[in-house]
Amino acid sequence: MAVIDGAEWSGIGWSGKDRNDWTDPVLIRARLDTGADPNSGVQLHGRPLHAAAGRGSPEVIAELARRVDDVDAEHEGRTALWVAVFANRPDNARALVAAGADPWRPMMNGWSPGRLSLAGPTPDLFPIPSPEIGLSEAETTAATEARRLITALGDFSYDGLSLACVADITAAEATRRLEATPANADDLELIEDDPWSDFDHSLTIIGITDVPGGCVVTQPWGYGASTPGVIKLLSLGTLCYAMYANAKSGNQGRVTRDGALEAWDTHPGGGNVSPDDPGGEVLATYLYHFRAVAYCCAGAGLRLADARPILGPPDMWMRLPERDYWT
Repeated sequence: MAVIDGAEWSGIGWSGKDRNDWTDPVLIRARLDTGADPNSGVQLHGRPLHAAAGRGSPEVIAELARRVDDVDAEHEGRTALWVAVFANRPDNARALVAAGADPWRPMMNGWSPGRLSLAGPTPDLFPIPSPEIGLSEAETTAATEARRLITALGDFSYDGLSLACVADITAAEATRRLEATPANADDLELIEDDPWSDFDHSLTIIGITDVPGGCVVTQPWGYGASTPGVIKLLSLGTLCYAMYANAKSGNQGRVTRDGALEAWDTHPGGGNVSPDDPGGEVLATYLYHFRAVAYCCAGAGLRLADARPILGPPDMWMRLPERDYWT
């Protein structure tokens, strides 16, 4: 348990054993009673109620809610109730509504807490005031496909993996665009035994697999499938969502459309959305929260039936020609 040090919120709930501090009403009440501001002063979340909404307990929510100036105060365009819904914490959401929070308050580019909940695992969390507020047909389809795709892929470790999800082209067309050639016996022996023993060589070897909606290019041991030179070629006349799961710095995403970089240094499946993000991006980030691989597949409209195109073996191992793939 974090040590109380006056009126500060410092040390509460950010790493290790302290991550559960926002579930401890005795600790939070003690901080408040010694002068901690119930309306501000918390790292990252800004407001204590927002921090508790995403990682705390209903008991802490109730304690904070009776002390704040406004239970629907916003931080970075969202209320604490929106945070609870986005984090899939229905008990916290119910506690906030009991304290007076409004599920249908407009925010986040058309995604009120109530509308967002309709796309998630608890669509009956709040009574809908009118049918017009509900999801569109396209949004309902996206939510249904997200549940299917996440289940189909399952859970697996993907640190070190790079992939490119390409819409509307076959593995054969991807091979042609990349001017790739079939991997030879030495290539296959290298990647089977230890691809890191000759990393420069193994970076030129990729797997390509046909999937419904397009194809997937992968490299389980390095960033080769997500380099700008690869994904620009793959996206000519179409769309490509790529990522490299950097074990040190997290998921690094790129999007190319028709041969041009459209987005880079993104965090696919990350937890951050902005009020300025398009409504579709807010929904996609919620649906694929911490599901980076599924996010990339869905972004390109790929409808994988299982994880084999990601985990292997691919339909074909191919060798890229020697060239600069960073320009």
